[in-house]
Amino acid sequence: MSEDNPPPTQAQDSGIGISRQSPLEQPIVQETESGQKLLQFLQRRLNLPPTLLHRWVRTGQVRINGSRCKPFARVQTGDIVRLPPFAFKMAEESASETAPQPLTDTALDTQPVDSPPLPPMIGTDGYLWAFNKPAGLPTHPGTGHDDSLSSRLAAYFASAPFKPTPVHRLDKETSGVLLVAASYEALAKAQDAIRDGTLAKEYVVWVQGRWPFAETQLLRHFLRKDAAQGYEKVRPAAPGEADSREALCMVRPLRVEQAQSLLLVHLLTGRTHQIRVQLAAVGYPVIGDTKYGQAAPTRRHVPRGAYALPAPARMGTAEKSAPEPENLMLHALRVTMPCGHVFSCLPPWSGAHALEQMPEPVAAMTAPEHGGGCGVFPLTEQSAKNKFLRQ
Repeated sequence: MSEDNPPPTQAQDSGIGISRQSPLEQPIVQETESGQKLLQFLQRRLNLPPTLLHRWVRTGQVRINGSRCKPFARVQTGDIVRLPPFAFKMAEESASETAPQPLTDTALDTQPVDSPPLPPMIGTDGYLWAFNKPAGLPTHPGTGHDDSLSSRLAAYFASAPFKPTPVHRLDKETSGVLLVAASYEALAKAQDAIRDGTLAKEYVVWVQGRWPFAETQLLRHFLRKDAAQGYEKVRPAAPGEADSREALCMVRPLRVEQAQSLLLVHLLTGRTHQIRVQLAAVGYPVIGDTKYGQAAPTRRHVPRGAYALPAPARMGTAEKSAPEPENLMLHALRVTMPCGHVFSCLPPWSGAHALEQMPEPVAAMTAPEHGGGCGVFPLTEQSAKNKFLRQ
């Protein structure tokens, strides 16, 4: 944890949690909570049903600085929120039996007894934190697994008015940079940057087969969740197919061998399992991917309608065969913020798959007319991305 931007502490933040000393004491909006809608603020503070909270606001039992308010009004730092006296008792009854752990300046170094440790922290930028998520740790709880990064954060910061929240997600078996917001403002800004394309995410990935392109390529597909697979898998779809969404990424080879290739992928959209599905769709499934690797075409090819390029000269050390690792060989390498702040970490791979130096980012590119088709398209370097790539 950076000393310049420590997590909120009890000493710094006297308004943490709901007071248990007096039922008449009113919550004060802290800096980390500023900008939230009133209902969000109340839900995070009280953990009560939103319909109940909405009724309290509508009937005037909840007020901001003494005035009536609307459920979707934005709260600001220092606002005093008046609640009905019985709200505190209801919140206490719904709270976990486990007492909240106190926050200290070394909160990230001393984990609660009942929680596994947090992953290593890469760095901070104000209330935005970056962790190195290991493969095997889900971002959020789900069916069959209660442990996750978000649940560990909730345990560490149980007393904080705003629980640090993952800004985006990585698949369970994907390792690497994962951003966490420690304030609502940081969360909103980071998610806005993801939506408008000003936050850049890059991945490194080992794929099966010899990648045939020497220069950066654009992969374009339409993807949709597969109802036949219980919506747990994603499949390529025809342009315009119902419920499909466009998926775009730029791919540059870092190392090409006979049986496997190391690629640098710059995401331009953020679809579920996007990198895994797109690479499998063009015949180069991610090594270790049991979900999409088995269904990949056995013949490496450029999809119909795409621009075919000659195979590049061989790069790196050729191997006729490569050992099959147990883990998914996909790693979130680098996140670049709109302000230029970079969070990065090398993958934990070893042996023939090791990456020991941070590669240069994928250069800004422009794409040719694609004619509405899907597949692989060549790119040319340019000072700014073409509008097509920013959509």
